Amino acid sequence: MSAIFRWCLRGPNIDNVDGASSAFKEAALEEIITDYNNRYNQTFELGTHAKFKKDIAARLAHKDHYKRIESEPHMQLDLLIVVDQMLTGYDSKWINTLYLDKLLEYQNIIQTFSRTNRPHEHDKPFGTIRYYRKPHTMEKNIEKAVELYSGNKPIGLFVPKLGENLESMNSLYRLIKKVFADADEPDCTRIPDDKAACGKFASLFREFNDVLEAAKIQGFNWDQQEYRLQDSQHTQEAVITTAFDENDYLVLALRYKELFDEGSEQGTHEDIPYDIDGYLIEIDTGKIDADYMNSRFDKYITALQKGAEVDQVKSDLHKTFATLTQDEQKYADIFLLDIERGDIFMENGKTLRDYITEYQVKAQADQIHSVAQYLGLDETSLRDLMHLKPTKENINEYGRFDHLIGAVDKNKARTYFESLKGTSVSSLEVSELIDSFLREFLLVGGFDVEPQRRAQQKGSPNTNSPSPAGAL
Repeated sequence: MSAIFRWCLRGPNIDNVDGASSAFKEAALEEIITDYNNRYNQTFELGTHAKFKKDIAARLAHKDHYKRIESEPHMQLDLLIVVDQMLTGYDSKWINTLYLDKLLEYQNIIQTFSRTNRPHEHDKPFGTIRYYRKPHTMEKNIEKAVELYSGNKPIGLFVPKLGENLESMNSLYRLIKKVFADADEPDCTRIPDDKAACGKFASLFREFNDVLEAAKIQGFNWDQQEYRLQDSQHTQEAVITTAFDENDYLVLALRYKELFDEGSEQGTHEDIPYDIDGYLIEIDTGKIDADYMNSRFDKYITALQKGAEVDQVKSDLHKTFATLTQDEQKYADIFLLDIERGDIFMENGKTLRDYITEYQVKAQADQIHSVAQYLGLDETSLRDLMHLKPTKENINEYGRFDHLIGAVDKNKARTYFESLKGTSVSSLEVSELIDSFLREFLLVGGFDVEPQRRAQQKGSPNTNSPSPAGAL
């Protein structure tokens, strides 16, 4: 994190009314300039005060030779304290908050507030003004300035306050839930099959996040679900309770990521049939609370051991699967089936997620082993390339995919593909099938390759989904 700097800027001319005072001011200004020079490797002095001030403005605004300063946090200014100079007159998309401890009127209000009004990426949707000196008087001054300079039409001038944003988030969350409910996925455990529903969800989730970023700046936090807010006249208090918590949000973020994953398995980002914001797929969903899911799992195991009715506890457990990826949900269901068949020996201290992860790892290992056996490949080479998680764009980087294809035993491959197709395969077809098969296997992260199972799955909407063929 970059340091916080405080600079006092005043004019270059020191008045000489009071010699002692003037000397003190001059010494203070020299100290400021010297400190600035040392920190940023500059050579300013009292005589070049104007250039010194211009350099600070450029640094604050990330302009001129500071255009790329965002990649050098230690070279930035995070906090500037001024009296009059630099309060107006320059533009910066980086300035997000103005702390005002003085009374302003009319054009000074408009010009000063405008210092913060440029949005910048998702985490700066607007500027924030915080004023402390005679707040009720300032509020009246702001109203007069807006009336004078906007024709009393301040639409779009001020952003919605926290209360309005909380209500907007509640409304958007309910709309998102309705999209999933209408798609027969009320628990949001998987993305809808209908592309139109996916597009609607993508649009609503982006809008939700825009409002969320604004609300965070205004004081929203995940540890609080009830907010007591005063109306604009400060006469009444409203209580707003959020219809969602952080876990609900992260579940939706997980589904949003799956929109991207599903749309880009066979293509590029541009091939996805709905708009996806890159920064939203980077949301850290690792914070999803697994404790609740595991408590439902413990109740389910206890009910099984006691021979009690398990339908309700199993249903409760299934509802928590929304916190898992769709791939993890698949293995969770298989694991529960194995438990009910008595094929699993439960180990103390192991969580449901531990078992799911084991199933995933074992299934992929078996899938890689089977591919290597059927195509006559070196298993280690295939595994190494799989662990790189290649994309459509880089799968053949350094010729590694070509090298893998070149190592295939075409006679073994022909036998495998003929068993899948139920007919003879020409030499040309074998080469084409090897390329498309291995490319698909690597890009989707593996799938079941047993001939009889692949034949049974023909026509299934999840033909390419992994299935733990040898894991059970």
